[in-house]
Amino acid sequence: MATPPTQGTALLTDHYELTMLQAALQSGTAHRRSVFELFPRRLPEGRRYGVVAGVGRALDAIERFAFDAPTLAFLEEIVDGPTLEWLASYRFSGDVWGYGEGEAYFPFSPLLVVESTFAEAVLLETVLLSIYNHDSAVASAASRMTLAAGDRPCIEMGSRRTHEEAAVAAARAAYVAGFAASSNLAARQRYGVPTTGTSAHSFTLLHDSEADAFRAQVDALGKDTTLLVDTYDVAAAVRLAVETAGPGLGAVRLDSGDLAVLATQVRAQLDALGATGTRIIVTSDLDEHAIAALAAAPVDGYGVGTELVTGSGHPTCGFVYKLVAHESASGEMMSVAKKSVDKISVGGRKYALRRRTASGVAEAEVVGIGHRPVDDGDDRALLVPLVRDGEVVGRESLDDARARHLASRAELPVASQQMSRGEPVIPTVHE
Repeated sequence: MATPPTQGTALLTDHYELTMLQAALQSGTAHRRSVFELFPRRLPEGRRYGVVAGVGRALDAIERFAFDAPTLAFLEEIVDGPTLEWLASYRFSGDVWGYGEGEAYFPFSPLLVVESTFAEAVLLETVLLSIYNHDSAVASAASRMTLAAGDRPCIEMGSRRTHEEAAVAAARAAYVAGFAASSNLAARQRYGVPTTGTSAHSFTLLHDSEADAFRAQVDALGKDTTLLVDTYDVAAAVRLAVETAGPGLGAVRLDSGDLAVLATQVRAQLDALGATGTRIIVTSDLDEHAIAALAAAPVDGYGVGTELVTGSGHPTCGFVYKLVAHESASGEMMSVAKKSVDKISVGGRKYALRRRTASGVAEAEVVGIGHRPVDDGDDRALLVPLVRDGEVVGRESLDDARARHLASRAELPVASQQMSRGEPVIPTVHE
């Protein structure tokens, strides 16, 4: 059973959000109805699409965003008494709409629309951006990797290459985007992500001989285990592995060298030894390009670490969280937008749909400003309710998110499957 963490999230924020709150409370503008939007101005350079992840974690964070007595005591030197009094009763009471987890996104996709008072919504900026920027970067990389892998499973193995808490989030995000399992046990405990793992080179080096190491592993874990065969000599290790476990050995793992050449040699050797069902798993600094290059090799699965947890060169998505509308002094809602060079935003409350052909292929990301775009019958609405009147209504299982990702990716134009650098596969149109 998944058990998400329960610690509070109120201090996962930036100092200036609390100083803005204090000033807004003093000026009388804190309680103006406001609309904030979390969106990307662009895709990471060269990417053809992105993938939304972290939605479930963000909903958990909103639920746990509260200021207990120790937190308020800590903030006494940051903000004044009236602000502390207001924070003591803080609970988000507004509405949140957003893209479902696993959905593809494009420039200016309104991934989250937060409707509340300025005071309530502004405090969520940093924690929402932190979650979405990290998890979506990992999921976007993972989607390209699973696309390149085809029917061959990918396993997330990056825990030792990132912050310990980022590792848990990365495992979850990778699973959303199609990875079959993770090495991270905390991801299994908190989110139900399947885990797997057998042994490292240290286990082989511990024993007096490779034969002793293989025998100990097979005795403990059974013949379906995966034996690591490149500690010393690969050919000798493969022969020894089959002698130890028999032709029913589950798999061998290659972690170094020219993986395509080695996999071909090992496959031939396994078949000659009668181990025709023994799988070959490869690891060693893989990314989507390396996985694609191994498509013709007799590889049965991939273990991916560093490149996955660092977004395969794009460790953040560049999402921003901007005020796009607020109540004026007269009570009317007015659109607002940032006009800074290279940092523009588009004012107004957004609605979005994926425009599709009659055959279901995506043609455009259509964003309506202040109104819902007209659905021509083949289109698909993208924003779903996540929070209503402060209560989470959009929580779903990771299996639902995985299914959404596969469906969303499948409807993209065929150019999305290319690993080369390119422009977004569909344009974003504002109406």
